[in-house]
Amino acid sequence: MGRLLSVNVGLPRDIPWQGKTVHTGIWKAAVEGPRMVRWLNIDGDGQGDLNGHGGERRAVFVYQMDSYRYWQSHLGRSDFNYGQFGENFTVDGLSDAEVCIGDRYRIGGALFEVTQPRVTCYRLGIRMNEPEMAALVVKHGRPGFYFRVLEEGEVEAGNEIEQVASGPERMSVSEIDALLYKPGHPRNQLERALRIPVLSVGWRRSLEALLTQQREGSATTGNAGLGAVSGPPPAWRGFRPLRILRKVQESGSVTSLVLEPTDGGPVAAPLPGQFVVLRLDPPSAPELMRSYSLSGAPGATSYRVSVKRERHGAASAYIDDGLQVGDIVQASAARGDFTLRPGDTPVVLLSAGIGVTPVLAMLHALATDASRREIWWLYGTRNRREHPFAEEVRGLLKSLAHHHTHICYSSPDPQDRVNVDFDTPGHLNARILGELNVPRNADFYICGPSSFMGDLTAGLKKLGVTADRIHTEIFGAGPSITPGIAAGPHRPPHLPAGAPGSGPMVSFARSGLNVRWGPSFPNLLELAEACDVPVRYACRTGVCHTCESGLVAGNIGYRPDPVDAPADGIVLICCAQPEGDVVIDL
Repeated sequence: MGRLLSVNVGLPRDIPWQGKTVHTGIWKAAVEGPRMVRWLNIDGDGQGDLNGHGGERRAVFVYQMDSYRYWQSHLGRSDFNYGQFGENFTVDGLSDAEVCIGDRYRIGGALFEVTQPRVTCYRLGIRMNEPEMAALVVKHGRPGFYFRVLEEGEVEAGNEIEQVASGPERMSVSEIDALLYKPGHPRNQLERALRIPVLSVGWRRSLEALLTQQREGSATTGNAGLGAVSGPPPAWRGFRPLRILRKVQESGSVTSLVLEPTDGGPVAAPLPGQFVVLRLDPPSAPELMRSYSLSGAPGATSYRVSVKRERHGAASAYIDDGLQVGDIVQASAARGDFTLRPGDTPVVLLSAGIGVTPVLAMLHALATDASRREIWWLYGTRNRREHPFAEEVRGLLKSLAHHHTHICYSSPDPQDRVNVDFDTPGHLNARILGELNVPRNADFYICGPSSFMGDLTAGLKKLGVTADRIHTEIFGAGPSITPGIAAGPHRPPHLPAGAPGSGPMVSFARSGLNVRWGPSFPNLLELAEACDVPVRYACRTGVCHTCESGLVAGNIGYRPDPVDAPADGIVLICCAQPEGDVVIDL
């Protein structure tokens, strides 16, 4: 069937890359003599990023000599050594087009089972000195694959490889890899792949998401197995003029704007929990871009945003002091995937401070539908002066058949009344959730300061709530996903070093930063990194969709083209360049 040409091991190391330090175990070197293969790896081997590599289902990575020869020809290189692709086993035979998920092989004294194709990331590009390598192995159908170890034992170069069992469904590594990453995703092939018991959990979840997308049969675009495809694309691209119909003081620090189209047309009903981006143009000051959750009842005639005045907040001060009824603001269409899920499970709406706005929209939607679901409204603020929408919420809850409420004031005033204005002094936390005995099978929607959301998320998991039932929304820039990058000092977003560019304006809406594009940046990801705008990535070449971000306005081009296109209104910043002014939801 094949032969083991080389056993390759290596421990993680730190390497310098583009001004950063990357922790990676991709450097492997051939060893002589027998080596013990254990459940999680080979003696002397290790993985630098256990989120993407390693573990029981990814214990041993296999790559083929035939692919070595292919890449030597394709790249015009002759400098490869065993372990060049980060593999533990370099083999003769066992091509990705022939090996199937679930196949079992005996090599030396160990027994192995094929679990999944390799998920490549930017570190393969570093190792190969070929930045697009993560995309090339997918585009050319040569990813390699992982073994799990069914029986531990010794192996060494020269061992024959004997196939002892065939996987169910006989789906090859190449077929499974293309099913997830390349366009198409045929429903019958997805169903077939999901009948393979040994297919690893991550791949199973991705294919299940694609199958759900196929079954819904909607016009939703994008790859649900990789990106956050959760609904129809935004109703319009860019900005639309909306007139301020009403301006309402909701509390000592919160002001609401009710906005209607200037042309009298509909605005397109948002999903409860979504947000809009406002483009504000204060006199004698730079243009401002800010994201605000919609806080009003569902409908297609107007939008309501509610804004807390922040100390030194230029946008909130302008909204509070400068804007008047009748003024025009520019608004994006509603977008975002922090939205109320349909169903009949209990709903727990958890918020603090101005984080109340998206969950208030959800409460409005539940009340409009006269929902029979069990509804919990849990809210924390400082005191009655800082408690927006108190009467509005009480009225909505009274219209619901099965509701519970609990309000916490962290610094109540002497005149604030327990059991009237609020229920508990102090902060809303997981201990209170346990005392209230909130249903563990509920869907939990959490919005507020990052520490509040982090503490509640951790507390809910300790109470036995599964991760798929916990939904969070972050105001401002989200957390970074930068696998392998050593943590450095936190810096707020800023203009990049050096002379300013002369190209299109790139606006990072959540970070409140406007930057001119320049030729020194090959893509939007590297521009964002130069500005310390929080970003997410894994492959950096348009394969994995980890870098998906909302394209609020403008047009982009891709270099290189992504393997599978993102959803409408979404941009893969790792390989995108602006074609004119753009606004990105980062």
